[in-house]
Amino acid sequence: MTRSAVLHRSLVATPPLAVAGEGCWLVDRDGRRYLDASGGAAVSSLGHSHPDVAHALCAQVAKLPYAHTSFFTNAPAEALAAKLIANAPAGFGAGRVAFVGSGSEAMEVALKLVRQHFVERGEPERSHVIARRMSYHGNTLGALAVGGHLARRAMYAPMLLPATHIAPCHAYRYRQEGESDEAYGFRAADELDAEIRRVGAHRVAAFVAEPVVGATLGCVPAVRGYFARIREICDRHGVLFVADEVMCGMGRCGTLFAIAHDGVCPDVITLGKGLGAGYVPIGATMASERVVAPLERGSGTLANGHTYMSHAIACATSLAVIEVMERDRLVERSREQGLALCAALDDRFGAHPHVGDIRGRGLFLALELVADRASKRAFPRSRRVAERLKAAALARGLACYPSSGTADGVDGDHVLLAPPYIIDDAELALVVERLDAALTAVLEETP
Repeated sequence: MTRSAVLHRSLVATPPLAVAGEGCWLVDRDGRRYLDASGGAAVSSLGHSHPDVAHALCAQVAKLPYAHTSFFTNAPAEALAAKLIANAPAGFGAGRVAFVGSGSEAMEVALKLVRQHFVERGEPERSHVIARRMSYHGNTLGALAVGGHLARRAMYAPMLLPATHIAPCHAYRYRQEGESDEAYGFRAADELDAEIRRVGAHRVAAFVAEPVVGATLGCVPAVRGYFARIREICDRHGVLFVADEVMCGMGRCGTLFAIAHDGVCPDVITLGKGLGAGYVPIGATMASERVVAPLERGSGTLANGHTYMSHAIACATSLAVIEVMERDRLVERSREQGLALCAALDDRFGAHPHVGDIRGRGLFLALELVADRASKRAFPRSRRVAERLKAAALARGLACYPSSGTADGVDGDHVLLAPPYIIDDAELALVVERLDAALTAVLEETP
């Protein structure tokens, strides 16, 4: 291949050229087929080339591709917002939704909305944001600032806003021996209370967390009771709770909103990835009635705007994605196939000496890879386990999502699996078979 003019993630190697996709499979220009076991980055929830979604997209292109939001609204945006609010967690109320181009943009809107909320309420001193270590909330500077992954932040640290971070709720790594889920969940959540008091409750605007931590930790759900305690702490101090569901939401965890497993209602929810299912770039920031009320009573405006907000094509396509999920019961299928995949992974890797944990919800699952199972000792970064596993899997026709820094932001590895909700039993078996072969090959290599 001639030198690419694209600024790829790697500047020394050009990835295979994808030319087609159908169902759970991708095809490169040489005709090689790859089973898409991670949906890209938990994006392709409906699989590739779904005819109903393609039809909706093309129909909107022919009807109204774009109308700037400073002049007009459009029917797809209105319908999509109404559907999301109608299905929001109980207690969300008559909220509103902003549509943007990505999950990172959705988090930027969330942060600005939180700030405007407190300014309009007459509490302008509230600007501080607390998040969790080992989290990821997007790659723009504001989103990166609230993220807590050391390697992703390192280069840009001097440019980032001064957010602070508490420990994640990660039972495999941080629950003490003999500690119950309830006791551990309360202890982990109480770090937020301590940090709010340290900063000063009058200065804290929001707490940001992923209901199921995705890319950086590998599908880590909180223990039961953790988010209920978080909600209680936020309410006690007047702090808003922002749930980042860009990766874990839209049916990925077996419920439309991942936070439904925890039985609490956030003040703000960010969406992306599965919202457009890979057919269009789209993100959304859902603001509860409680959050938007001061804006409606005050300035009556949103102090934020993007050229492609509420893009008609993106919203029409996203609406079609949700309608297909509803019609074909794909959220339920995500839950059912997730249980089947989890059982298959446990059967194959449950006693593996280098698999420390198998975890997740729905079709959002991960294996944490360790050098020593008994001590949970991570592989050092120098082993490049994640990179080598990705290459070994791709060579065997499997696209999966390994990542590094799982243990502490530098060392440790996991592999994330987030296949399309339409995946069948034979394809699930193939995922496990090819992953096993790839992992065996990597572990047998000389480090």
